[in-house]
Amino acid sequence: MAVYLDLVVILNFLVDFLLLLGTNRLAGFPLGAKRCALAALLGAVYAGGCMLPSLRFLGNALWRTVSLMLMAVIAFGWGKSAVKRGGVFVLLSMALGGIALSFGRGDFLSLVLCAGGVWLLCRAAFGETVGGREYIPVTLSYGDSTVSITALRDSGNTLRDPITGEQVLVVSGEVARKLTGLSQEELRTPLETLARRPIPGLRLIPYRSVGNSCGMLLGLRFENVKFGSRTQSAVVAFAAEGLGRGEMYQALTGGAL
Repeated sequence: MAVYLDLVVILNFLVDFLLLLGTNRLAGFPLGAKRCALAALLGAVYAGGCMLPSLRFLGNALWRTVSLMLMAVIAFGWGKSAVKRGGVFVLLSMALGGIALSFGRGDFLSLVLCAGGVWLLCRAAFGETVGGREYIPVTLSYGDSTVSITALRDSGNTLRDPITGEQVLVVSGEVARKLTGLSQEELRTPLETLARRPIPGLRLIPYRSVGNSCGMLLGLRFENVKFGSRTQSAVVAFAAEGLGRGEMYQALTGGAL
């Protein structure tokens, strides 16, 4: 039976891309389509390379493991969650193989349809919410800086801008530094920082938390903040420290955002 290299590359890209999207959906993370596409492209090139006579050695267990690890890093980043999602990706791949075998076919169309079915099942069963937590992809831009982060929707976050009454998005100090250049020390001393006015439009946002009945955060209005597929203006407050599990989320939203 003739095997065409271009079809192998296309098939592996589509299957890996759909399974990576399904992995993020199953794990409760934003889809991350661009990163998943880059990881799937690596997997497709690797699969195509294995078909070449001079590169057949790439098909052994060592190089398969290396390929999987690189795909996981590209699609999911570093950290424990990347390892866990890499494991989920392997399990979904195995499930896909079992589904394809149950049909008794291994052609191009059946594999793509089965991969699409796995992704649809993950979407229908889990949506964006897993274990009572909902994660939202957020993109912030300020000047020449753009940061894409993950926000946890926290129903207990009732922080509002005292001027407009709007719900406030709270981001970690590391995100604030990347966007505005404000240091952690400047965020810890909001009154002194505001007095120097290092950034036009900077304001104070009062808050209450456990152990702090009257605290202050620096805040700034951002235009064109992207929450998932929705774009709007929003007031963003800068926490001096990280927020909870920084590997999984770097911002907190409330019910209105």
